[in-house]
Amino acid sequence: MFLELLSFLSSLDTGFNVLSYLTVRAVFAMMTALLITLLLGKWIIGKLQEYQIGQVIRDDGPETHLEKKGTPTMGGVLIFFAFFISVLIWGDWQNPFLWIVIVTALLFSSIGFIDDYLKIKKQNSDGLSRRQKLSAQTISTLLICFWLLSLNSKTIGAELLIPFFKDLIIPLNVIGFLIIGWFAIVGGSNSVNLTDGLDGLAIMPVIIISGALGVFAYIGGNYNFSGYLNMPFMPGTGEAFVLCAALIGAGFGFLWFNTYPAEIFMGDTGSLALGAILAVIAIIVHQEILLILMGGIFVAETLSVIIQIAYYKRTQKRFFKMAPIHHHFEKKGLKEPKIIVRFWIVTLILVLISLASIKIRSVSYTHLTLPTNREV
Repeated sequence: MFLELLSFLSSLDTGFNVLSYLTVRAVFAMMTALLITLLLGKWIIGKLQEYQIGQVIRDDGPETHLEKKGTPTMGGVLIFFAFFISVLIWGDWQNPFLWIVIVTALLFSSIGFIDDYLKIKKQNSDGLSRRQKLSAQTISTLLICFWLLSLNSKTIGAELLIPFFKDLIIPLNVIGFLIIGWFAIVGGSNSVNLTDGLDGLAIMPVIIISGALGVFAYIGGNYNFSGYLNMPFMPGTGEAFVLCAALIGAGFGFLWFNTYPAEIFMGDTGSLALGAILAVIAIIVHQEILLILMGGIFVAETLSVIIQIAYYKRTQKRFFKMAPIHHHFEKKGLKEPKIIVRFWIVTLILVLISLASIKIRSVSYTHLTLPTNREV
């Protein structure tokens, strides 16, 4: 929307062209989303309290969580309102990736909204059944994946890039792309949802990973930078840099109210969509494998649930004191803030390792030579 106005202003004064730069739009997108969440946060919290839209606590959960009962939930509405407004103002409406991410957010936040609504209506932790939720996620994922494939451009090639290796690329057929897309999007959506069990635990890793994906998007969408760093040039993906910036701004604004002790929870409305958005952006910039590394905390949370269920079915005993694993640490006596910050630190380390792959890829292995005796 803003770019259309900018073209008119630029005809009057070329100085306005600076506002069309990707980095400038990304900064303004971040600040816009941040300001919207900060300005509307208290009002949204008040309205959720007024309509008694509060968190339902599991009966078998940690005792310390009982005091969280009634805390306003469905805070994902705040995140995505800020995200949508910011992206629509500063994003390029001609870029198809912008609309793919927006539709992804709408589809998965709608699934989460229905799930949250049913939990509040029933006043228990049973929302949509697993089959209903998985079916809705699968249908949404297939729509997104076919949309990506329909672009039929070099940006979304049927390829899987192997990180830390310069030229190691695995070609994929349509079925392969759909399978990887399903695991990335559905898996990402559910893993963030499982992680969102402590105040601020999920949103900060989402922010950090968004920043890293933004870096990959900026490099991949820039012909000069991608060439210098030996990364595939992916036309149009630079716009994901603006999307990531808007998500970071909305995330920080939400964290202002979600940090311990939380005034609001994102609910499934937020967590399901945030995981799906990260996965779709990772697919756009060809970093599906690195997403697994960067989201190591999300992966660990998901695996802890799988292990717990499988072990209990086999032995009728629990492998962890409680799953997901952040509850296991609570049961062992660790305070909630300590668990949260340590998970943040682990995410930061994993993201830094992932970003290191950019420089490692830029090394031309074909020019490496063994040292001579003199060099040794």
